[in-house]
Amino acid sequence: MEPASADGGGGDLSRQLKRYGPLGLLAIIIVVVVVVVIASSGGDDDTVTDDESNVDVGDPDGPTDPDDPVDPVDPDAPLSTDGSSGPRLDVNGRELLDGVVPLSWAVEQGVESQYEWGDRCDQDRGTVAVPDAFAVECVALFDDDNGGATHQGVTEDTITIAWFQAQEEDPILRYVTSAIVNDDTNAQEEATVRGLISYFETYYETYGRKVELVVVPASGNIADVSAAVADAKFIVEDVKPFMVWGGPLLTNAYAQELHANGIPCFSCQVGVNFDYYEEFPGLAYAVGKGGEQLDLLIAEYVAKRLAGDPAIHAGDESMHGTERVFGRVWTTTGEGSERANERFEANLGALGVEITESQSYVLDPATLQESVTSIVTKLKEAGVTSVIVSTDPIGPRDLTFEATAQNYFPEWIVTGSVLVDTTAFARSYDQAQWKNAFGISNLSTRIVQSEGGIFSIYEWFHGERPPADDTIGVLSPDPQTFYSFLQAVGPELNVENFNHAAFSGLPTARGVTSPSLSWGSEGIWPDDLEPDYRGVDDVSEIWWDADQPGINEIEDEGLGMYFWVDGGVRYKPTEIPEGPPKAFVAEGAVDIYPERPADEQYPGTYEPLTPAS
Repeated sequence: MEPASADGGGGDLSRQLKRYGPLGLLAIIIVVVVVVVIASSGGDDDTVTDDESNVDVGDPDGPTDPDDPVDPVDPDAPLSTDGSSGPRLDVNGRELLDGVVPLSWAVEQGVESQYEWGDRCDQDRGTVAVPDAFAVECVALFDDDNGGATHQGVTEDTITIAWFQAQEEDPILRYVTSAIVNDDTNAQEEATVRGLISYFETYYETYGRKVELVVVPASGNIADVSAAVADAKFIVEDVKPFMVWGGPLLTNAYAQELHANGIPCFSCQVGVNFDYYEEFPGLAYAVGKGGEQLDLLIAEYVAKRLAGDPAIHAGDESMHGTERVFGRVWTTTGEGSERANERFEANLGALGVEITESQSYVLDPATLQESVTSIVTKLKEAGVTSVIVSTDPIGPRDLTFEATAQNYFPEWIVTGSVLVDTTAFARSYDQAQWKNAFGISNLSTRIVQSEGGIFSIYEWFHGERPPADDTIGVLSPDPQTFYSFLQAVGPELNVENFNHAAFSGLPTARGVTSPSLSWGSEGIWPDDLEPDYRGVDDVSEIWWDADQPGINEIEDEGLGMYFWVDGGVRYKPTEIPEGPPKAFVAEGAVDIYPERPADEQYPGTYEPLTPAS
């Protein structure tokens, strides 16, 4: 999924590449975001990439510091968990906003019988009654005054959401996604998003409001700055939504315009570092991790699992007795990328690891072949045995074929950079090279569509495949995250309370088929990366088997599959174990689960409810 290049971003990249939708890479997030227990409480640059749209931060509706206290709850509300009066606390000691009643809190207070839970709730299990091992906790039905127009884009009955949709035929997208073209149309994608909204509003508490989705078709390609600004201004001036989902891929002009006008969004900012989230507190959210976060995990993996040992997985046997010599290849988009690379090398240096040869390139079809020829030549001449790949998904294709042409067969260290760790793309690389690929992935262990993830839930709920059956995985994270947060906001929906809800949740449950997410959680990342507006916190260890048959993320049969070490166990920062990697060790490794793992089963069966009107 996600964060990718050394530009310090990429966490939103895979969300924006709608033509990557077929990739189950987003299915990881899907199962995951459902887990968000908030309701249950149980770039390129440090600033912006587009100078043309540098604007000051506005404050039309008072975006607030996430550390500021929220309004106190009604003093007549039920007591806190310790029996005292004042703000209600959930079973984990976190403050509940007024009107939010999770089942666990009601049970703790002994007052569950005082609330209505409805057919959507499995009270024995404690979660919504859906066939998902990671279903969210039940929240009591709300039947009271919700305050009406509590914020821009909010009325007593509706929440206006602007949903950005890329052009049907975008030449830049077509080039980048050439390995995984699918036939989903914009109309099918819109129908699928609306179908997802129907599902969430049937099972999640929305406090009397329904989402009014306004589709905003892109007026230009994903790199068109002028079009991006125009689209954002249309949203600000004409749509006036509470929130925006999505945006153009290769410019931050769109996000800046929205955020400067106090409009929050999911996945509209691209390639931004932590400083951007600090500049626009409570307005920018991402599901994937940021570039700085991924860089820390890559450095930890290299230092703990690879450094100081011989390059035994290189294709050139003469390297097997040689201590690893590291090189790095990364995609650049400007000065911010250079600084991000320097930061990464400094992280490694602090752990006693040196990058002998560092090479970058610009993703430009006109110059890519010339670039990779020079890059491979320099890596080979420098004696690099192990190439750390922090690139877009296109680069490794040309790099690996050029390496074979130069009779150069090093180890290829996968880093979780955007979509390089997907089977669909990996099959497009030179297999004589990629059979020596291993490393870490942001993605969770795959599971067949019928057994897990949003695809199976959609099919169960609607009784048919999603119209956008290839791209549902990339369409679902934004609405799924939104409704998870919304449950914890309560009736008074505004930016401040939305941010409080996001930050009040504990990290999601951990499993091998889903990553762990958290927003605002302390203690996971270093202090200089807090508060955290990015979701995924962990990685898995993977390796590539060029001879393994199977289906890829777009359900194409073929040779070549990624395997997840130890069934897909995931690691947060500081948790990666010391010692040699388990690359190419078949015992315990899984390429795709044919059914849910034993500890990720859900009890019994459920009949879907009638969709909410």
